[in-house]
Amino acid sequence: MRTLDDIYDEYEFLDGDDRYRLLIELGRELEPMPDALKTDATLVRGCSASVWVYPLEGEGDRLHFLADSNAAITKGIVALVLAAVQDRPAAEVAATDIAATLARFDLKNQLSSNRTQGVPNMIALVRDHAARIAAS
Repeated sequence: MRTLDDIYDEYEFLDGDDRYRLLIELGRELEPMPDALKTDATLVRGCSASVWVYPLEGEGDRLHFLADSNAAITKGIVALVLAAVQDRPAAEVAATDIAATLARFDLKNQLSSNRTQGVPNMIALVRDHAARIAAS
């Protein structure tokens, strides 16, 4: 998975449709999530599209997630969130303001509110999981 900085370096030089294409490409690069894991328990609430997030056992206290969406651009947004946290220590993720980390992408002004409305819920799910792992 590309780093968030690498993604932003490309993103900032693009406009409208090219940014959409980059998000779609990022979604396609996500590690595949088996259909068996796409359940009501892994569904992120509040998203206009279906989004599933499943935490895997990472090495040590590092977090690793599988995620998917049934909408291409939403899947790209999911990939951005994961790029901010994937394979990082749980305590670090729990202490990170993920929304602030993603703010430079200006998603609220680049995309419709329908596409970004579930992002806070996904971030909360990831941070809550990180806090549980860090505390154990």
